[in-house]
Amino acid sequence: MSFKPNRVNAPCPALPGVGLLAVEGRDAAAFLQSQSMNDVAALDDGRWHWNGLLTPKGRVIFLFALLRTGPESFLLVSPDADAAEVKAHLQRFLFRSKLVLRDDAGLAAAAGPFAQTDDVSRIIRADDGALALDVSGEGGQRTLWLLPAGHPSLAAADPATTAAWRLADLAHGLPRLSPGQREAWTPQMLSLERLGAFSLKKGCYPGQEIVARTHYLGQAKRTLQRLAGTGTLAESTPVLGDGGRELGRLVCVADAGDGRVEALAVLPAELPAEETLVASTPLSRLPLLGGLAR
Repeated sequence: MSFKPNRVNAPCPALPGVGLLAVEGRDAAAFLQSQSMNDVAALDDGRWHWNGLLTPKGRVIFLFALLRTGPESFLLVSPDADAAEVKAHLQRFLFRSKLVLRDDAGLAAAAGPFAQTDDVSRIIRADDGALALDVSGEGGQRTLWLLPAGHPSLAAADPATTAAWRLADLAHGLPRLSPGQREAWTPQMLSLERLGAFSLKKGCYPGQEIVARTHYLGQAKRTLQRLAGTGTLAESTPVLGDGGRELGRLVCVADAGDGRVEALAVLPAELPAEETLVASTPLSRLPLLGGLAR
């Protein structure tokens, strides 16, 4: 059973850019199992996990939270992709599957008050039809609310709230993938094992062979690392080391306030601690915060 708090009655600023795609029907579970990189068959009704879609070459296209809202119903919550984009991608593989893809789920993503639950992978259902996900981690408590259209607590997007949400995502190692970063990185390069976002035990799915080979042959030579600097940083900017040699690139950036900026970059896993890092500005290293795995 999903946990049920009282109806949410505090202002919840909308989080722009979050795509919500409903997948419903007799074949919904089997279809998602065959297309996504995590084990949908192991996802019980009323629970959620991190998941994503890969190219046949094992590169991440979309990263999302997958909610199992019923025996034959799912909801994809993508922080960086419009639901219509994800729908168009999945429609190419439907063939004769008995299911419906709906990008008009009737819900809006928002940042709201913390809703306590004894299991962070459980979907929280409020009495007023709202859903919520506990996305807390070592950096503090957070709840992502999915509010019905017209909900009285749904407020206009607030730039400060949106920026703080993105900063928390990056601090916990949840990469935010703009269109320019899609199909650029494998799950291991993005350290998605930290989030429990892909499975090595389930059956075939696009990119599965590359993911498994990288894992079992120990070939993940680059990983996700958290960096900080001042001034302006942009995704795809090369990260240079000693002697000006290119070590990797920035994946995503976030404004940390007061002229500071944080970023996630894909860099060599065995990067020496004393290596100087620069990407248009000197960079320092920060630890990735834990606790966001689901």
